[in-house]
Amino acid sequence: QVQLVESGGGLVQAGGSLRLSCAASGRTISGYTMGWFRQAPGKEREFVASITWSGTDYADSVKGRFTISSENAKNTVFLEMNSLIPEDSAIYYCASGSKRSTTTRLYDAWGQGTQVTVSS
Repeated sequence: QVQLVESGGGLVQAGGSLRLSCAASGRTISGYTMGWFRQAPGKEREFVASITWSGTDYADSVKGRFTISSENAKNTVFLEMNSLIPEDSAIYYCASGSKRSTTTRLYDAWGQGTQVTVSS
């Protein structure tokens, strides 16, 4: 019943910016933790950022460059990515879960992912 659809990925040069969106249906996101994870080829899926009633969390690798936010009227979560570096290249996944967490275990709904590629 829960569906998460990511969009906004693409190709960008180092130093550029992208804004990812995650549109949710079947669940009112204001009552849940919403997270962004990413997975590069040959690597494990890793935490990027999350937002819940108690605040936000960021991976050290993106802190100060990425901002997670939500627009409840649209039931949508965003990830603003600035000062992108090639190491940010990955498939980015939106997730929804019951508790504030930086691991995948407590997220029970996932999107299909959107590709982000940072060149140079």
